[in-house]
Amino acid sequence: MDHGDVRPIGVAVIGFGWMGRVHAQAYTRVRHHFPDLGLVPELVAVADDVPGRAEEATPQFGFATALRDWRQVLTDPRIQAVSVTAPNWLHREIGVAVAEAGRHLWIEKPVGVTADDTRAVCAAVQAAGVQSAVGFNYRNAPAVARAQEMIAAGDIGRVTHARFHFLSDYAASPDGALTWRYERALGGNGVLGDLASHAVDLVRFLLGDITSVVADTAVFLPERARSVGPTAGHARGAHGEMGTVENEDYVAALMRLASGARVVLEASRVAVGEQNTYGFEVHGTTGALSWDFRRMGELAVSRGGSPQDQSVATVYVGPGAGHYAAFQPGAGIAMGYDDLKIIEAREFLRSIAEGRPHGATLDDAVRAAVTVDALAASSDSAAWIDVPAASRVG
Repeated sequence: MDHGDVRPIGVAVIGFGWMGRVHAQAYTRVRHHFPDLGLVPELVAVADDVPGRAEEATPQFGFATALRDWRQVLTDPRIQAVSVTAPNWLHREIGVAVAEAGRHLWIEKPVGVTADDTRAVCAAVQAAGVQSAVGFNYRNAPAVARAQEMIAAGDIGRVTHARFHFLSDYAASPDGALTWRYERALGGNGVLGDLASHAVDLVRFLLGDITSVVADTAVFLPERARSVGPTAGHARGAHGEMGTVENEDYVAALMRLASGARVVLEASRVAVGEQNTYGFEVHGTTGALSWDFRRMGELAVSRGGSPQDQSVATVYVGPGAGHYAAFQPGAGIAMGYDDLKIIEAREFLRSIAEGRPHGATLDDAVRAAVTVDALAASSDSAAWIDVPAASRVG
């Protein structure tokens, strides 16, 4: 690429907990891995209303400006793109405002507390003609990209059934604080919005449209102590008064796909003994694939001439699988979670440079949110629920 084609783009991050840090690091590293990218991110501003948080981030990450009020980001002419990593209940207000201000938007899932929130942000992005990206990062793993290619090519035959699991213990301790994540008005759904939304996106990315669902949910830790101060991540040791957990800890679901395949989905935030146990197993008429996030560079593959007594091989994906070559020169060298967000940043910036979407966008977020709402409605009614066709228009 002619270096004259490279131009700077001013970016801001709104909300600077753990995920805000991940976005800032991704902006900083993206051209290390994708030097042909036509845009060079410049960290202009960070906004967070927790006293001292933005000020600490400024020298550490190289932001030019620290702000307490996120609205000031939208009046700064130096800023063309904004990352929104604030809590769920702020997604709609901030996301719509960012789009209406003509700034490109990279926002974390679930994009609000309801599908209506997600639709509102998506509509604002479309009306403004800006580009969007949404934090469905697990689809960016090179092994997942390779699995998608193999499924699409028919390497395991016609997909018949699959299992997707997202199990974690981040809320398993009864000492965990009753933060906004457990309140319906602030966090929306519980594990449905937090982890099952990722699983739903992977189902769609790998296997296609979801047409109907039936689900069961449960709350296993119904009370927690309220936090007495600002929190980050999944705080423990709260000493406030006890309050009610208003959203689900666990979901199990069956899904019917447009292809005729069936899917089992399970997600839990209170799974003792499970730390980020995310993955899938996909079975076809002539083979099978499986992936474990904790062994991110490996893909278990079974295929051959006989559908019975078929062996399974562990494939270490390398250059040629997704964006692996941008990070490592040969198979078997591990990538990490932050690398997936760098790929996400690359797709966001590529969308801006080319004026057309790449990677997961707000359209994908709407589809996931509508499916999550259908899962919640099914749990309430104990019945199969159709996923609205509008959410499946690709």
